[in-house]
Amino acid sequence: MNRTYRICLIGILLLSTIGCDQLTKKVAKAELISSAPISLLNDLIRFEYAENPGAFLSIGENLPSPILLLFSSLLVGAVILLLVKLSIQKRNVKLTALIGLSLLAGGSLGNLTDRVLHNGVVVDFMSVGIGRVRSGIFNLADIAILIGVFVLMLVIGKKTDKIDIASRRS
Repeated sequence: MNRTYRICLIGILLLSTIGCDQLTKKVAKAELISSAPISLLNDLIRFEYAENPGAFLSIGENLPSPILLLFSSLLVGAVILLLVKLSIQKRNVKLTALIGLSLLAGGSLGNLTDRVLHNGVVVDFMSVGIGRVRSGIFNLADIAILIGVFVLMLVIGKKTDKIDIASRRS
């Protein structure tokens, strides 16, 4: 895969992830902030407005805002630097690895954008569950991060399988 193609792919994934995330958060803020939760599919999916001062599922919500912002900025920066390095230097990088890293970076940038624009909080607006068992409230950026991590785990898992097979033959 050539460098221009890699850079375009990363750019499209970053911009579309951040754009969709910010658009859905804007709609959630406009429609859900002053309404009761909206339930779909017998309450399997629930839309409700929340502001999250912490990281994913409120992890670190008790940390001071500057420290949390610094931590999230460092994570985003590290992933973006890795993406830039891969897109410029590696010609044989797997497409799935680029997609996973791009989704991880796009979701992280979407939530970082919220922190910067909304005094350190991230807008969350949906949860899933059955009965009393519910997930935390999350947003599209969180979904992109989870999918990115899952894709990267698949890529790493395939490499591990190849190494295991090769080592068994020797």
